[in-house]
Amino acid sequence: MSAVKLPQPAPSFSAAAAACTLRGSVLTLAILTLVTFSYISLKSLRSPSLLSPPSTNPTPLTVQPSQRQVIYDADASNAENTEEDGDGNGGGDDDVYHLPKVFGLNYGEMERRFKVYIYPDGDPNTYYQTPRKLTGKYSSEGYFFQNLRESNFVTDDPDRADLFFIPISCHKMRGKGISYENMTVIVHDYVESLISKYPYWNRTLGADHFFVTCHDVGVRATEGVPLLVKNSIRVVCSPSYDVGFIPHKDVALPQILQPFALPAGGNDLENRTTLGFWAGHRNSKIRVILARVWENDTELDISNNRINRATGHLLYQKRFYRTKFCICPGGSQVNSARIADSIHYGCIPVILSNYYDLPFNDILNWHKFSVILKEKDVYQLKEILKNITQEEFATLHNNLVKVQKHFQWNSPPLKHDAFHMVMYEL
Repeated sequence: MSAVKLPQPAPSFSAAAAACTLRGSVLTLAILTLVTFSYISLKSLRSPSLLSPPSTNPTPLTVQPSQRQVIYDADASNAENTEEDGDGNGGGDDDVYHLPKVFGLNYGEMERRFKVYIYPDGDPNTYYQTPRKLTGKYSSEGYFFQNLRESNFVTDDPDRADLFFIPISCHKMRGKGISYENMTVIVHDYVESLISKYPYWNRTLGADHFFVTCHDVGVRATEGVPLLVKNSIRVVCSPSYDVGFIPHKDVALPQILQPFALPAGGNDLENRTTLGFWAGHRNSKIRVILARVWENDTELDISNNRINRATGHLLYQKRFYRTKFCICPGGSQVNSARIADSIHYGCIPVILSNYYDLPFNDILNWHKFSVILKEKDVYQLKEILKNITQEEFATLHNNLVKVQKHFQWNSPPLKHDAFHMVMYEL
């Protein structure tokens, strides 16, 4: 027996219309909302007032034009005066700094107020107080030790101190043939003695303490005191992100091989006819690749060994004078004294080292006086350098001359030299 379907009452016309109207209204509202948000988003991207500050890291091939930096601070008028009277590195040097006015203000404040207490403990004839020497590729460590004592930053009153210096020279230990294991023990025992004898470390667990080491053994020698690595400020020549260097806590110490063999270069563009130059030991992967790819090139002067002194007096240094771009690949560490050599001799440094926190990079705009590449760019090195116009090269060179004073040690230290830049970072 088949079922009988009862007729269903049809919905009224008014109810159906109302349902359609409601659905239409919701759909229309959704479309309008989507369009409105899209419009606002696009407008915000185009609106200068909503843009984030421009990046200070332009592409390596871009030479930025000079731009006036503006700070919105109650001391802005004082900054203008500071810049004009020379304390802020005015007079055309502004384009090599991220914030020249801020640098001028803070530098003056540093000179007036900043104080460091040096722990007096430790036998100066062993590993403390006195650096090993002021020459060679680790001379930056020695110069800092000496410059600090020659400066007005030192105070004998620990209550006036902003920072506490742990004066231990790992380079000097290395020179005396101390093993890595014994270095770690020596540093550990010395720091523990300071902690037990003085109250200053325990107030911050070492956060207001710092030590200086240019030799890579210094990093290994201090690993026995975890808080020394984690909390204290490490001023090191190997500031690599991938080996424990902590940006904004630690400080990159420039590796400067002094004394320089020849005078500083500059204003000599017409003499620089070689496109690029590098000569050195193949003690890293990037150096092996650099030598293998470019050692036979006719426009790049690339040698996979150091230049033999027997071939001519100071021939290596003289190559810097004739070259536009000096290639600076990382060696056993990310750093290289070749960068400071390039700056001194007026040859644009080409940074070819990953994870390198460049010295003073929160003060100086390295893109204004160097070319910064990733290691993988080594295969396009020649093309990249040839694409830099003569006008861009001249701008880089002129800016390079302006920063030479920041990459030189003096005894006694001079205003704005490497020592004062490190103190500014601290």
